[in-house]
Amino acid sequence: MDRIPITKEGFQKIKEELERLKTKERKDVVEAIKEARAHGDLSENAEYDAAKDRQGMLEAKIAELESKMSKFEVIDTKNLKGDKVVFGATVKIENVETDEIKEYRIVGPDESDISKGDISVLSPLARALVGKKVGDETVVNAPGGEIEYEIVEINFE
Repeated sequence: MDRIPITKEGFQKIKEELERLKTKERKDVVEAIKEARAHGDLSENAEYDAAKDRQGMLEAKIAELESKMSKFEVIDTKNLKGDKVVFGATVKIENVETDEIKEYRIVGPDESDISKGDISVLSPLARALVGKKVGDETVVNAPGGEIEYEIVEINFE
């Protein structure tokens, strides 16, 4: 079984989502099914069909999260330090060609959110950065072609 890296915070969010789905959402869908049944003939009851579909999707999502949670390797990024880019590091990089500076935090695939600057450890950019030090340059194969970056700063927060 392959382990999936995840930060402590990311694991907590997924755990809370699973709990919400199992308690509140399940209760809501059961109520919706009960209410739709009360409307009579189930063979022509669109509300009942919709509620049953919602229940199926909910149960599939719960099963997916439970399966993933058993594979997670929770990493406490507060204890990380060093001079190389690793999982959990926040990296400031400069595009060598354009001098544009960006900052990314390397996280697990289930918690990545580019709008927050969190990139998956499995992404091409993160793979190119891992193991590098400040001052190192790396080339990333992007959809628009190769981009060369220099690592400006590495932080562990």
